[in-house]
Amino acid sequence: MSLLERRRNTPSFNRRALLLGALGLGACGFTPVYGPDGAGTALRGRVEVQAPTTESGYLMTRQLEQRLGRAATPRFALDMGLSTSSEGLAVNTEGDIERFNLIGAAAYSLRDLETGAVVTSGEVNQFTAYSATGTTVATLAAERDALERLMVILADQIVARLFTSDIPA
Repeated sequence: MSLLERRRNTPSFNRRALLLGALGLGACGFTPVYGPDGAGTALRGRVEVQAPTTESGYLMTRQLEQRLGRAATPRFALDMGLSTSSEGLAVNTEGDIERFNLIGAAAYSLRDLETGAVVTSGEVNQFTAYSATGTTVATLAAERDALERLMVILADQIVARLFTSDIPA
């Protein structure tokens, strides 16, 4: 079989199918998050995140403000309750724990500052892990890194949920 024959028999990229698919998304009520009527646009720079009181709260607030923007004139307030716990995961033959899971949960509620009504609320949870096989300094650094990763994951989950909520303009 020649190269030309193989090209004719190979399915090619169909631009019409792509265009019809994009039109289908518009017809089903799909709105881009950062489009004119999207939740990302409605929330960008308009959410005052609750002031942190702990290291994990600071890390969470930093990520939320990075994703949502820092509010100069807030329309909404984001209140959070954050909890973390550590759980031993791998034990060696001597009985020492060599790996830990860092488990986190964040309850959140987005309030409209004009009406005081809760626009949306929920809870997200996730875990990360870190190794405790090195020196004390290495273990503490691994634990801190796991905490930072966990707060980024939880904050991103909250933002994703906010973006899929019905947010008033």
